Amino acid sequence: MAEQVLTPVTPAASVASGDGVATSARPARSVRPGGGRRAGARRHRWPAVLPFFLFLAVCFGLPAGTMAYNAFVVTDQVTGESAYSLTNVTGSLSGAYATGLVGSVKLSLFSALLATVFGALIAQAVVTSKRPTLRKLVVSASGVLANFSGAPLAFAFIATLGTTGTLTKLLSLQSTGFSLYSFTGLVLAYLYFMVPLMVVTVLPALDGLRVQWQEAAASCGATRGQFWRHIGIPVLTPALLGGAVLMFGTAFASHATAAVMTGSSVPLITLQISNALNGNVLVGQENLALAMSLNMVVIALVVMAVQIPLQRRSARWLG
Repeated sequence: MAEQVLTPVTPAASVASGDGVATSARPARSVRPGGGRRAGARRHRWPAVLPFFLFLAVCFGLPAGTMAYNAFVVTDQVTGESAYSLTNVTGSLSGAYATGLVGSVKLSLFSALLATVFGALIAQAVVTSKRPTLRKLVVSASGVLANFSGAPLAFAFIATLGTTGTLTKLLSLQSTGFSLYSFTGLVLAYLYFMVPLMVVTVLPALDGLRVQWQEAAASCGATRGQFWRHIGIPVLTPALLGGAVLMFGTAFASHATAAVMTGSSVPLITLQISNALNGNVLVGQENLALAMSLNMVVIALVVMAVQIPLQRRSARWLG
């Protein structure tokens, strides 16, 4: 019996079979499984997110655009005529307003550094603890305290550590030179809600450290300190830096706590914006306040530009 030889069919040829049926070989098309379904789902997903983008455009885009436009408009107080000028922007970056901007940046940096250190240490203690009740208690308390800020927090600190506060009299803090209505007192008040916020922020990153990494390092003869120096801290660095940037933005945008506690004794850009809008310093300087707000928005955008890549890198390692 003759052996039948099968020859491969080329894409461009038409091969006649033994039964006289011509089989046309066509080039195979590469079809991605679910490709059409995915594209259709992507098309149907846009109408669902349109309300969100509309909300952003109305509640964020419109005020931001108005602020940026009026920051470059100067109005003559006598004639009422308006003209485009850089006077507001240059004025917001000079004199007392520059001092307020620098003061806010210094306060935010110092508070963010302390909150990052204390928050990371507390979160690490919670992760290594073998008591689930302690973790639940710390997480719940951190979630509550992270949102306790503004005027209520300021009044609580004044009643506790103010000039006639309970702890001030009990511990005779006035003899030590401590004053709540100063830069140090403001940092202490900010840490009250920033440290819990840092605990909530960095806790998932600490949970993402694999136990197998520690076991592998120990099997290779590495000590606990060597593990943290060569593995733990490098892996956690993006998450810690991202948390620090978030703490900086939180402190930089805080207003009510400083307004109630210190008034104008500590120069801050948020307080100067409020005074300019209310006409407490110079009447008709609303556009100068918008120029100072524009400076804050620029700094906030820089903070976001730094935080987003750090979050992505942290998620790539710990996801």
